[in-house]
Amino acid sequence: MIELSLAEIAEIVGGELADIDAAAAARVVVTGAVEFDSRAIGPGSLFLALPGARSDGHDFAAAAVAAGAVAVLAARPVGVPAIVAAPVGAGDRSAGVLEHDRDGSGAAVLAALAALAAEVARRLTADGLTIVGVTGSAGKTSTKDLLAAVLSPLGEVVAPPGSFNNELGHPWTVLRATPATDYLILEMSARHPGNIAALAEIAPPRIAVVLNVGTAHLGEFGSQEVIAATKSELPQAIPETGVVVLNADDSAVAAMAEVTAARVVRVSRSAPADVWADQPTLDPMARPRFTLHWDDRSVDVQLAVHGDHQVSNALCAAAVALECGATGEQVAASLAAAGPASPHRMAVADRPDGVTVINDAYNANPDSMRAGLQALAWIARAGGAKRRSFAVLGEMAELGEDAITEHDRIGRLAVRLDVSRLVVVGTGRAMGAMHQGAVMEGSWGAEATRVDDTRAALALLRAELEPGDVVLVKASNSAGLAVLAQTLLEDAG
Repeated sequence: MIELSLAEIAEIVGGELADIDAAAAARVVVTGAVEFDSRAIGPGSLFLALPGARSDGHDFAAAAVAAGAVAVLAARPVGVPAIVAAPVGAGDRSAGVLEHDRDGSGAAVLAALAALAAEVARRLTADGLTIVGVTGSAGKTSTKDLLAAVLSPLGEVVAPPGSFNNELGHPWTVLRATPATDYLILEMSARHPGNIAALAEIAPPRIAVVLNVGTAHLGEFGSQEVIAATKSELPQAIPETGVVVLNADDSAVAAMAEVTAARVVRVSRSAPADVWADQPTLDPMARPRFTLHWDDRSVDVQLAVHGDHQVSNALCAAAVALECGATGEQVAASLAAAGPASPHRMAVADRPDGVTVINDAYNANPDSMRAGLQALAWIARAGGAKRRSFAVLGEMAELGEDAITEHDRIGRLAVRLDVSRLVVVGTGRAMGAMHQGAVMEGSWGAEATRVDDTRAALALLRAELEPGDVVLVKASNSAGLAVLAQTLLEDAG
């Protein structure tokens, strides 16, 4: 973060000083990071006191200061130097971000955090910082990681770790930027209409990327039309002097060219488009290769990430880098070196016994689940191989009334892709629909198994896996399958 005194921060966020006088607050400067985890505190930090599932950050204020924090951003006095955020009304609380915020204290701190991030973003963009915003129903994190890779040769890049893309992670990421930062990449997620517009107000992007409009969070939005309208909040926020990169292969995304005043760059897996890929192919580990075309120029690209769906993600990242002045050769070299960076997302690894584990257990929706199954099927049969394939699938959360139908479709797709073994993990109705869909699709019986939990799934896999098998582990993060995937990798086989 840029260096600011406690007095400046209090003025920016509209907070009151506690346990420190005004003269001292003017002298004490935050020189380190802003952190909500007291274990991450270092010298010169500012600690955010937020409520959690098991504890309240206010209870760790003294420990944070002892660890080096110069003050705490809190909802109430905590006995150490603090900036006490102004309370917010019930209608302004960030439901779903801080589920345990019973008294609104977390919402007050989040509002102050947003105000601080907005001021820092304003000052840094005035000094030349370029902010890139990324949204879409699937692929945001993978694309964010590819963007970080292709922009790194052009300057210092700050990007969120993992999926820090909501009312907490978004401003927290903004505050990682410093005067030395050239590019700030921000994922922009939404649970309700207006969320993306609000995030864009905190740190207005100059470049926007819209990947796709799918069915993620369909239970929250109600329809794909509402999802599309919400995603379009990002291109609408880009000024005339900015650039909007749209995946033209998605008709709902392509239509967003009509709602932005900015210059539009269309990407596609085929011509015609501003940036496009010529005849993508996959290697035996489902890593795409294609020729990248733009402005009557071209360069061959070999990706280090896995899955045919990564072609569109890479095209969007390449389009941004080219707009920022990268050469095609720089883009190709960066993409070739950019393996999976965020954990539990299409991470492919071989165990010593020859079992291949595809860990894609951080998130899942119908689109990403289909992509994961297609990658599994490809790896299992690539090069004429006849490797056994195991799909270990958990629930896709937040699909609302479509949950039963979508889980049934995934079960049927596993059969159509000739997956050797489907292991359905979970006891809910949706998981029953997935299992039943597989059974009803064809001559499947023992090939589809339903287990209650990850422990039972692990026992089954340990009993049945053989050298050469390929295993996909995928579900929404709430299903907890990431631990299962990690344990599989650590097994000797």
